[in-house]
Amino acid sequence: MSLAPRLDLRQSQSLVMTPQLQQAIKLLALSNLEIEAFIAEEIEKNPLLESQDRDEDGGRDRDGDAGTESGPIGDPDLPDGDFAAGDAMPDASQLLSGGGEAHGEAALDVDFTAETFHHDSAIDSPGGMDGSLGMAGTGGGGSEDGPDFDNFSDTSLSLADHLLTQAGQVISGADQFIAAHLIDQIDETGYLTVPLLDIAERLGVPLVRVEAVLATVQTFDPTGVGARNLAECLALQAKEADRYDPCMARLIDNLDLVARGDIARLKRICNVDDEDMADMIRELRDYDPKPGLRYGGEPMLAVTPDIFVARRGAGWAIEINAATLPRVLVNRAYYAEVSTGPQDKSSKAWLSDMLASANWLVKALDQRQRTIIKVASEIVKQQEAFFLHGVAHLKPMTLRQVADVIEMHESTVSRVTSNKYLSCARGLFELKYFFTSAIQSADGGDAVSAEAVKSAIRALIQAEDPRKILSDDTLVDLLNAKGFDIARRTVAKYREAMGIGSSVQRRRQKALAGAG
Repeated sequence: MSLAPRLDLRQSQSLVMTPQLQQAIKLLALSNLEIEAFIAEEIEKNPLLESQDRDEDGGRDRDGDAGTESGPIGDPDLPDGDFAAGDAMPDASQLLSGGGEAHGEAALDVDFTAETFHHDSAIDSPGGMDGSLGMAGTGGGGSEDGPDFDNFSDTSLSLADHLLTQAGQVISGADQFIAAHLIDQIDETGYLTVPLLDIAERLGVPLVRVEAVLATVQTFDPTGVGARNLAECLALQAKEADRYDPCMARLIDNLDLVARGDIARLKRICNVDDEDMADMIRELRDYDPKPGLRYGGEPMLAVTPDIFVARRGAGWAIEINAATLPRVLVNRAYYAEVSTGPQDKSSKAWLSDMLASANWLVKALDQRQRTIIKVASEIVKQQEAFFLHGVAHLKPMTLRQVADVIEMHESTVSRVTSNKYLSCARGLFELKYFFTSAIQSADGGDAVSAEAVKSAIRALIQAEDPRKILSDDTLVDLLNAKGFDIARRTVAKYREAMGIGSSVQRRRQKALAGAG
């Protein structure tokens, strides 16, 4: 055998993920709002791309040529079909028959009166659609008179700014500097997080002076701000309400007994009868344990649904929320104008790249929406009992079950169901919600979903007699009687996951509720 070096030529095949394919896969995991931000970035980088508002007329560019609209993505695993940049995209809505089978894409191109939407979005439809397949109040559309902006609190003013404004009105001189430093140490809930001695040493002032300034800060709005612990916060609010008598003071000093529900001992300590104790506990509940949260912080944002599902005749209508997806058009008239002008080799190559990138983006968005519709349709088909009758009828389902039926990879289904929400008549649900583990049936029947078991546990606990709290062992027996074969540790795990206390904790809570 020769040991001399030599050159060999070999042919081999390998799967290489292009940057565009990688980007298409990433698009699957993005929500509609994230896609909107991604499209805005692409439009800034690519002069051949432009967006069109939903209320503008038609899908045409500036010169009247037909533009390319983004529509519903097929799975990257699937072969790309025939596609041209100028082809019109089919609508994103889909109607399932009574048997749960999806019609072909040709069935989407029908009149609105046939209960299948020939529109980009429900808001484009005649008849005052609310943007959620006619399901007002399910998370997709506003009320008839529009959103009530009075319900939104003004969180533009931070707690620190609010306190500093008040300090400037009542404190002056060096004390104002101390007050500003104290306010800087108050967290978002309204509590002072640093010991006063540390502040006094840091500022080089007597401790008594810092205490005096803090006493002034504690008179600011909101009542209870600047407290160093929960007891002091509640005491400040009781003083403001002129209810800080010796009995209330002793009650606040024994919050650990309140948490344990030891009413008998509290009555002895406070030297009050049942009626007075009930009034004191009722008033204590009215106080705000975190007064600082009324100001500042990030405003709560409503979850925007990505998919709408509604009952239509004997089937289900499924639609992408196109209201959050701007139309993306390829301005081919601008491309033709620029490409016919004088340009060097590098400019011509750059323009070709921009056109290819624009066409790819439109195609990728179309494939993304197709895949989302395909996965959502299978979820509705397999979980139809849930949409008809509620969570008690939710079936155990895995990503692989859906992937096998729609002939896609399990990882693709996982990406599609990430960060996406479905709005239906029963509320707003994350797509991941419909994938739950199975609990075997006690009578040998079909397995049930873990969510159905949680719902049964919640119902049993909500209906329990305050004088006869159900233990976990009792819950196991009741669930077995309902056909759920479940262990005690599983009941405890599900109960804790739902934020429900143990039987001892619930007994104390109900005792407090009875006292209040």
